[in-house]
Amino acid sequence: MFSYRHAFHAGSHADILKHLTLIHLVEYLQEKPGALTMVDTHAGAGIYSLQDGFSTVSKEADGGIFRLTQYVETCKHANTPIPESILEYLKFINAENVDGQLTTYPGSPFILARLLRPQDRLKLFELHPKEIDILRHNIGELKQSKQIDIYAEDSFSRLKGLLPPPSRRGLILIDPSYEDKQDYRYLEAAMEEALKRFATGCYAIWYPVISRRESIALPDRLKKIAATHKRSWLHTELRVENAPGERRLQSSGMFIINPPWTLEKHLAQALPTLTKALGINGGGQFLLKNFEAKN
Repeated sequence: MFSYRHAFHAGSHADILKHLTLIHLVEYLQEKPGALTMVDTHAGAGIYSLQDGFSTVSKEADGGIFRLTQYVETCKHANTPIPESILEYLKFINAENVDGQLTTYPGSPFILARLLRPQDRLKLFELHPKEIDILRHNIGELKQSKQIDIYAEDSFSRLKGLLPPPSRRGLILIDPSYEDKQDYRYLEAAMEEALKRFATGCYAIWYPVISRRESIALPDRLKKIAATHKRSWLHTELRVENAPGERRLQSSGMFIINPPWTLEKHLAQALPTLTKALGINGGGQFLLKNFEAKN
């Protein structure tokens, strides 16, 4: 299934939820000095133009990062407070742009690369035959490139070989396109194996909220997997529209296994603002639940 290109969705509301969550996870884990291994299972090209190419076809950034930055500017002029987590996220977006012009959107690989400390490692997987070459070129331009490994391999089958990392400290981002419905089954199998090998790792799973049976069932299936391994979890979703049909993605979610205790508060502060900023015709909604396992 090589039709999917993340550039179509760069800077969308789904990216905002994913990256705002991801930044907090990394910064929390880096409060300890030990080396952290980070894995992105579906890396894409790493960074994307918002001025040409696929992103200008879909225009998903218009309802995502452009809409959010406009909302934040309006709040600043009105002296309306903005949650620190959103301002922190925007720092990473602005770092890839110059003169205040939003022309580029960093994907997870570039955000994670900027977060690397000297002792950390980043491992990126990408199977798309065109994306992998673009990813290698883009990562090669970074000063952190020597800390980053790139694999043109199936991450679902290769992940278990990386776990546990040498330092026993790791963050794994799992964010396939789900264009192939088998991705749901592969994801569940990979999580079962990963938790057997590295039960204390932090796993961040992104998914689209769509009417497909596998998507609807995924959060409950992940809760069962977490319960089997006696792991805590946090589940969040952000909906920006509640319109009939699925002309475009209206909602997405993150499911975190072994979340830091600070994440719920972090999202509880950010999500109401995101629904106001990104909601269309009053369709902004969010979900936030967590469960703390008793060992």
